[in-house]
Amino acid sequence: MARESESGLPIEPVYGPDALEGWDPAEKLGEPGKYPFTRGVYPSMYTGRPWTMRQYAGFGTATESNARYKQLIANGTMGLSVAFDLPTQMGHDSDAAIASGEVGKVGVAIDSIDDMRVLFGGIPLDKVSTSMTINAPAALLLLMYQLVGEEQGVPADKLTGTIQNDVLKEYIARGTYIFPPKPSLRLIADIFKYCKTEIPKWNTISISGYHMAEAGASPAQEIAFTLADGIEYVRTAVAAGMDVDDFAPRLSFFFVSRTTILEEVAKFRAARRIWAKVMRDEFGAKNPKSLMLRFHTQTAGVQLTAQQPEVNLVRVAVQGLAAVLGGTQSLHTNSFDEAIALPTDKSARLALRTQQVLAYETDVTATVDPFAGSYVVEKMTDEVEAAAIELMEKVEDMGGAVNAIERGFQKNEIERSAYRIALETDSGERVVVGVNRFQLETEEPYEPLRVDPAIEAQQAERLAKLRAERDQAAVDAALVELKKAAEGTDNVLYPMKDALRARATVGEVCNALREVWGTYVPTNAF
Repeated sequence: MARESESGLPIEPVYGPDALEGWDPAEKLGEPGKYPFTRGVYPSMYTGRPWTMRQYAGFGTATESNARYKQLIANGTMGLSVAFDLPTQMGHDSDAAIASGEVGKVGVAIDSIDDMRVLFGGIPLDKVSTSMTINAPAALLLLMYQLVGEEQGVPADKLTGTIQNDVLKEYIARGTYIFPPKPSLRLIADIFKYCKTEIPKWNTISISGYHMAEAGASPAQEIAFTLADGIEYVRTAVAAGMDVDDFAPRLSFFFVSRTTILEEVAKFRAARRIWAKVMRDEFGAKNPKSLMLRFHTQTAGVQLTAQQPEVNLVRVAVQGLAAVLGGTQSLHTNSFDEAIALPTDKSARLALRTQQVLAYETDVTATVDPFAGSYVVEKMTDEVEAAAIELMEKVEDMGGAVNAIERGFQKNEIERSAYRIALETDSGERVVVGVNRFQLETEEPYEPLRVDPAIEAQQAERLAKLRAERDQAAVDAALVELKKAAEGTDNVLYPMKDALRARATVGEVCNALREVWGTYVPTNAF
């Protein structure tokens, strides 16, 4: 009896040559590092050097997170990845009433340039690559990072890293949006233009399917809706007067990696192939780098369990292996205790060691695209590609990603998938070890890392001190200039940088833009 994949596609018990009847290797595969990039975006992939091991971290205060970053670097992390708390993600200061109870809980609290200085204190920004998981206020955090680099004497053209900056998926699956879609897209176009001139090595967006997958999207839905968002961003930048080859090489993507190894490998390969075709055929990109789908991967937090949490070590190792076999450019491996609380130092180190074992103790780095020509993987790659294209065509028929979002299409499709997964888990058809099978009568006690609730008061004190010390007239003048730019067509990042340099807070800058652009109110109609 055939099983179904996570995308609802049949998986046959045996695959043979007939599975690839009429299949053209030149069209479907090509060579590694060449169009259509099915086999990877670089000719040598990991045979020259492994993927970037980038551990996602951030909690409490900037001081605490800075200490964790230094530990990760000492343990062999090759790139930093910053988690911000919910108020920062939503553009609110820590002392705002709406931030009560959330300061420092799911990431680090950053209210101003003062906090950013502490966060990266003693970390040479010309030596590390930093990814920041921030969306609606991405421009603010990037500019503060640039300002800290300037204070360290690091020129902006030496800064490397990524801002997630993918607001469309917030409307679909995550919810940390601020402004309506149109001004949000305008802000993203401004970021593209600013970085082309000012921070040329920075990856200006990480178009994310990860959060859709965490909300329940199947692999086919994940890449379909992510690539549809990517198309919307490219159209926005082109409509703003940019040449596609001026910004497309700095686009990057962010996907999940589940425990279903074969379909995940197929998903990554299919995504590269679809994107290369879109960029070549729809947008006429000439630079080969514009056709490359480069991506970061995070193992699947949604698949981690609070029951028997040590089993998550096995899940994460399997998920990490799937990402590597699929050709990821960088990887974050979750800590085994993340279903319970923020990772401890030990669990974060174990997560990194998992990647290091994959890179240095296995042979998966010895050859490029080990599954190339596999009957099952090539067939699944074709099937996932076809399913994703079908969904992308539905989005196009609605007028593109933004119009589809406003109709609730992607959200509705993902919720259907999530409901199917929940039913299968509840019935026992989908086995989750330790949850609906192989349970323990009593769970062993585990002491999680807890964030000190006093952090909220400490951040409020820092803000009060900042407001008392700074030149308020300079802040007010800078915010006026920011609003003028937002009302017109000037790039908002230049006056925004001036405001942040004058020590305007995240909340003040976002509130100035809220006054001009308004805020987004979601619709559930479909």
